[in-house]
Amino acid sequence: MSKLAWGMVGGGEGSQIGPAHRLGSGLDGEFAFTAGALDHNPDAGRDYAQRLGVAADRAYGDWREMLAGESAREDRVDLVTVATPNATHFEIAREFLKAGFHVLCEKPMTMTVEEGEEIVRVSRDANRICAVNYGYTGYSLVRHMRAMIARGDLGAVRLVVAEFAHGHHADAADADNPRVRWRYDPSQAGVSAQFADCGIHALHMASFVTGQEVSKLSADFASTIASRELEDDAMVNFRMSAGTVGRLWTSSVAIGRMHGLGIQVFGERGGLRWAQEQPNQLFWTPVGGRNQIIERGEGDLSPEADRASRVTIGHAEGMPLAFANIYSDLAAAIRAQKDGTDLHPASNLFPKAEDGLRSMAAVHAAVESAGAEGAWVDARPPMFR
Repeated sequence: MSKLAWGMVGGGEGSQIGPAHRLGSGLDGEFAFTAGALDHNPDAGRDYAQRLGVAADRAYGDWREMLAGESAREDRVDLVTVATPNATHFEIAREFLKAGFHVLCEKPMTMTVEEGEEIVRVSRDANRICAVNYGYTGYSLVRHMRAMIARGDLGAVRLVVAEFAHGHHADAADADNPRVRWRYDPSQAGVSAQFADCGIHALHMASFVTGQEVSKLSADFASTIASRELEDDAMVNFRMSAGTVGRLWTSSVAIGRMHGLGIQVFGERGGLRWAQEQPNQLFWTPVGGRNQIIERGEGDLSPEADRASRVTIGHAEGMPLAFANIYSDLAAAIRAQKDGTDLHPASNLFPKAEDGLRSMAAVHAAVESAGAEGAWVDARPPMFR
């Protein structure tokens, strides 16, 4: 079976996210890195792409050149990953979708709800996949958590508690550091900083594992460093489509917290707990029973977990492997569409444009709520109400 052709916009030399995508896309031999426009500096982007093995005629100076070049080829790329600054995601993703390419877009998918709705419509009209990289949902035990909840192990889900708190922006002396400053500048980051950057990962994971959508929310935002226009800490209460209560805390000033993404789910019959920094263990406590540790890779896990487990039990599983599961899902989806076959449910777990839209609607709802002293706000996108 021949490899699918993969291209990347952004993610150039020194990028935080680019290496994880390149590792993840190539891990299973499903994709070949074929084309790229990797840097805002055209010469640097062309040079770096060629050093990574991309042919000179497919090492592009910018995304428009890549769109034109790939559109004119019979062997054009099957999937384009968009890993550029946030404000550029919408235009790049839209134009590649319109031209008939499948797209994996970094989060946030767009800056506004209206843009998000347009991406959903364009994706549907073009019959192209638009996925959004909530990559942490690729972890094996996150998928097992979803499977346990779906098959009723917890009974009705009463409460979800999600966190994404770190302390890497806690130093007020970083106020003029360009790598930090832009995140709290509305002209570059949009209407929200920490919630839009990290909080939506936790919010999406709550929806992913429970199979429910966020229907309304109440938010409290704080800028604990006075020079920041946008929030560096947020607390969000939310309600989900089946009545589940949600609590979410996200912060960039939590000194001592390194990554800080974790989720707890509490139901009628038991509770589950998982943290990204210890992804090999899922803690399960049945009501009236003992706390148990479910190990990634052990026997009798769900098909979703087995498919997403890549190294033998006891060995560390990391973020690029979670990303690889997203790419594996996408490869299966692209091949199924090409072949006219049904996609196996265990492969249909990648986050979609509709998820990216719901996240952006939640961001704007949280901003509105925080500005209204925590008033409850409808968190659903207008097109889904």
